[in-house]
Amino acid sequence: MTIDSLEYLMEDPEEIARLERKTDPEAVLRQARWAGLTAGMRVADIGCGPGLTSSLLCDEVQPAGEVVGLDFSASRISHAQRQYQRDGLSFCQRSFFDSLVDLGRFDFVWARFVFEFHRTRATQLVENLNRLVCSGGVLCLIDLDYNCLSHAGLPERLDLTIQDVVACLEDKADFDPHAGRKLYGHLFDLGYTEIKVEVTGHHLVYGALNEAERYNWERKVLVAARRSGCDFTRYAGGFEEFAAEFASSFQDPRRFTYSPLIACCGQKP
Repeated sequence: MTIDSLEYLMEDPEEIARLERKTDPEAVLRQARWAGLTAGMRVADIGCGPGLTSSLLCDEVQPAGEVVGLDFSASRISHAQRQYQRDGLSFCQRSFFDSLVDLGRFDFVWARFVFEFHRTRATQLVENLNRLVCSGGVLCLIDLDYNCLSHAGLPERLDLTIQDVVACLEDKADFDPHAGRKLYGHLFDLGYTEIKVEVTGHHLVYGALNEAERYNWERKVLVAARRSGCDFTRYAGGFEEFAAEFASSFQDPRRFTYSPLIACCGQKP
């Protein structure tokens, strides 16, 4: 099985709910302000999903600012238009790899949790986004590093199988568990100036598992792991036994899980 490079790895009827439940408004706004988002800017939100992040960015650039949210998914764009579209905030279904110059130029282009899904096409993607940024504008790239791979306290076969799943996703779904560490190089190669990098913890899970964390991680397993092409040979019961052990083990309060989040932004000359 190979997932088409333009097919979203996490595509699922519950994906809108998962994306909205896992979005932390305070973290989004802190990251955007750190990157230089201010009132009056024209913003492109790349990979806007169901629109919540775009709505937060739109509030931040008022008065007189504008946000345009772009996503591959017709269903998520439809949800965003119904739920969030208003004056100063619009959404359109577009491929990030097609020409986007008809949208005009932007003061601030934001791509958060996008590059992890396009390992082999990352350079093409960032070059396309670069064309949207006006001279003196900001390109902000945010993604995870060592994504889904840092766990302690899980059974050995479970931990090893998670590594197998991620390796299969790299091979068959263009997933990049190390997207975060590559963001600086993208901006450097494009000649951006005033480049800033920040590394923080993400997916930080320890102690009692809250409902949002449980839902997010179990959806990851049910959708991404099932679609990965992994053979789950360590489990006589295959995927179903793996998923059951993951659900049980992940609720153990001794379990510790995290992923580094790397944010990188720079100014276009």
